Amino acid sequence: MIAFDAELDATGLKCPMPVLRAKRALRPLVNGQVLRLLADDPASKNDVPAFCHTIGAELLETSFSEGAYEFLIRKGSI
Repeated sequence: MIAFDAELDATGLKCPMPVLRAKRALRPLVNGQVLRLLADDPASKNDVPAFCHTIGAELLETSFSEGAYEFLIRKGSI
């Protein structure tokens, strides 16, 4: 398991809210820190990787368990 520095539970939120909340949660982190994002919106499976690519963040890991996706995102230079 990869260690994370911050966590965001976006379960229950629909597109585009998980990505918008993730962007806000990444702001206070310094480059290299990791955000754990939980989301149950099926669109997040595609939205979060695209978001990471767009902002220059690294998607370290994606998993699905108990009805929710878990994304580990390493902050880049946003």
